[in-house]
Amino acid sequence: MKTSFFELFKIGIGPSSSHTVGPMRAAREFISELHCQVRLTEVSRVCVELYGSLALTGKGHGTDRAIILGLMGERPDEVDPASIEHKHNEVRHSGALMLNSTSPIAFIENRDIIFHLDKTLPAHSNAMRFTALNPVGSAIASDIYYSVGGGFIQKEGDDLSTNVTRLEVPFPFSSADDLLRIGEEHGLAVWQIVLANEASWRPESEVRAYVARVWKTMEECLARGLRTEGILPGGLNVRRRAPALFQKLSVKNNTDPLAPMDWVNAFAMAVNEENAAGARVVTAPTNGAAGVIPAVGHYHQFVPGASEGGIFQYLLTAGAIGILYKENASISGAEVGCQGEVGVACSMAAGGLVAALGGDNKQIEYAAEIGMEHNLGMTCDPIGGLVQIPCIERNAMGAVKSINACRIAMRETGDHKVSLDQVIRTMYQTGMDMKTHYKETSLGGLALNIIEC
Repeated sequence: MKTSFFELFKIGIGPSSSHTVGPMRAAREFISELHCQVRLTEVSRVCVELYGSLALTGKGHGTDRAIILGLMGERPDEVDPASIEHKHNEVRHSGALMLNSTSPIAFIENRDIIFHLDKTLPAHSNAMRFTALNPVGSAIASDIYYSVGGGFIQKEGDDLSTNVTRLEVPFPFSSADDLLRIGEEHGLAVWQIVLANEASWRPESEVRAYVARVWKTMEECLARGLRTEGILPGGLNVRRRAPALFQKLSVKNNTDPLAPMDWVNAFAMAVNEENAAGARVVTAPTNGAAGVIPAVGHYHQFVPGASEGGIFQYLLTAGAIGILYKENASISGAEVGCQGEVGVACSMAAGGLVAALGGDNKQIEYAAEIGMEHNLGMTCDPIGGLVQIPCIERNAMGAVKSINACRIAMRETGDHKVSLDQVIRTMYQTGMDMKTHYKETSLGGLALNIIEC
């Protein structure tokens, strides 16, 4: 087990964890390393080259703005979303930026950010090369980074397994079978296993505080999305629908027995409309799938007897499931399609909801398996490279599907034929077999067949 809950659930900005959060982190890391080497003052220009999916859908995902912010030293979890457009315009109009907020350089966006639409690098579709140049045009430093999904980045040449040195955890797991075995041997629920592991890396109070912060950020994002009307940026003229649906559902005396489903739809779309607008969201496990887990968490609050403790168990259990996908498969739409984003979120939320409702570990594993089994093969084909169509509605569908997976699992008493570990392997194999056109390139599917207007 190499991944922490703190890394899986990152607080950042929209619209994309792999195309916005990851590139911002990579740009900041590149400049920070030069700063640590006391070489930043030697730099007169920085050239950034984007490859693969980052090049093909980077404009729609705000990759260019994210990189500029990262070069300026901004962090995804700290930058004020309301300031981003102003900062970007200031660089664009002045032709200059402050590296790491300390060293001024000339920066002409159309010259210094290059989109290689017909080139890819072998390690991952989301690749970027940063080159720092001195006044005579010689390279001071040049590094390649990969944005591997969920805001995670990897520098070429680094062994991902050694990027972070941690103490051994009390309950290491690398599969769902491990989780079930550990739970049975020690009498622990999945969320207790995760808590014990996280508490071996930092004080338990810090773990609990961060889980609470994640949930608070999700709640704030959802609340903003339910009250913010208007047209989403990007040129597709997509209207925000969550506020109108919220207003309709708020009318008293609603006797529709399926009204809770409408609420879940409104919750999920509210979050992803905020994400599409570049607002503050939590990767869960990605920005493109950020609406599923908050929506299902809020559905939990409709259940009689629900408590804040249930949300804590929900998020830690969902985190365990997300770690399995991150370490054994992928959470990158550019690598395995949307099955790795909304599909994984659906699986995480399904298992987490079982935990919050008092289900046992076997039911958690079963629900998570169902959540992915019926998302296998889902493509990532955003129209115009924007995280809007079909992404916003897809989060609503994923949230409802996860609730149904939970209900099926909690009403079963016997064993099931397909294990979570098997479905995780299948998802990854399916992603590897999927044509590149259907993996966040906007070259196939809806992106090809729907006119952008």
